Amino acid sequence: MYRIGAEELAELKKVIEAGDLFKINGGLQESRRVEDKMKKLFGAAYSIFMTSGHAALTSALVALGVGPGDEVIVPAYTYIATAMAVVAAGAIPVLAEVDDSLTIDPQDVSKKITPHTKAVIPVHIQGFPCDMKSMMALAERHGLFVLEDACQADGGSYQGRRLGTIGHAGALSVNFFKILTCGEGGALLTNDKRVFERALIYHDSSAIAYFGDQMSDFETEEFCGSEYRSNELCAAVMNVQLDRLDGILADLRANKAYMMQQLADACRFLPSNDPAGDCGTTLALQFDSEEAARRFAAAEGVGGVLPIDTGKHIYKYWTPIMKKRGALHPLMDPFRMEANRGIISDYREDMCPQTLERLAKTVYLWVDPNDDRAALDRKIALYKNALK
Repeated sequence: MYRIGAEELAELKKVIEAGDLFKINGGLQESRRVEDKMKKLFGAAYSIFMTSGHAALTSALVALGVGPGDEVIVPAYTYIATAMAVVAAGAIPVLAEVDDSLTIDPQDVSKKITPHTKAVIPVHIQGFPCDMKSMMALAERHGLFVLEDACQADGGSYQGRRLGTIGHAGALSVNFFKILTCGEGGALLTNDKRVFERALIYHDSSAIAYFGDQMSDFETEEFCGSEYRSNELCAAVMNVQLDRLDGILADLRANKAYMMQQLADACRFLPSNDPAGDCGTTLALQFDSEEAARRFAAAEGVGGVLPIDTGKHIYKYWTPIMKKRGALHPLMDPFRMEANRGIISDYREDMCPQTLERLAKTVYLWVDPNDDRAALDRKIALYKNALK
């Protein structure tokens, strides 16, 4: 969480005083305003505000028609929710390496494609844009869907387009740890009306048929779904947060650029697929060995983090996936479904060595958009001393 305060409190007060906390209402309609604002801000034809990034990923996969008998390629470095969304849809996650940018490696993705591959999920981890040009070209050649996981990259871009709007669908997250926050929440973005219709039905247990005229122009018939509908309190906070987005990103990017300028002669930075579109939340330094990375990260005043230490963001710590426990009830478990027989991955802790090596030789330094030049200079002095 970067910035939150009086404006959000004022908007919450309006909602509470109005007494309409349910998403569908004839009053303030905060949720509708959020979705309209997202469409305009991100440049997407459709948006659905919901309970989490995981909810958005799962709803998108279902809407894309992913299910039993399908494989979905995901990077070996992403939060476990990405892979769990694939399992929630009844499909099997296939792991691909990340490249030097620590985002999914298009060359390795091409090696993992089989006749069962239905989709690929490039993840813009830490606000680092994936190589979407290569990913979209690869997907077009093989007839695959692309679902962008932009849950750590709210507002970022690639070649001038907002992340989450380049593929067939995209997912955002706005929980406490993200660029924008309402405590917990997410959103689905798409330019495909059929994907929007299916995702809207799925995320609301078909209940949208009973509230207002949401299905008045739908071609998709109702089907059973889940319950990922958000509410007016979260939406009230998000309406203010969305107004803050570009200011937060501008300050993050400016502070990261200044840090890089001052440190350029002292270290090696992680390469970027689009430096201008990078969200600026994280300055990543590359080292020749894990020992050197750890020495720098532990130096006085640095406070660095090696991404290899970030737990369930690393595939080998995805315990339910690695142990193939896809659901509590065995008949609901994709790893035991007859339709998936023969496409179950052989998950091993050493299956993506390139990813593990790169994560172990990288150190993250966090960028604070609220730092002034004096605060930045103090941090930079500590970093330079540790890099000597």
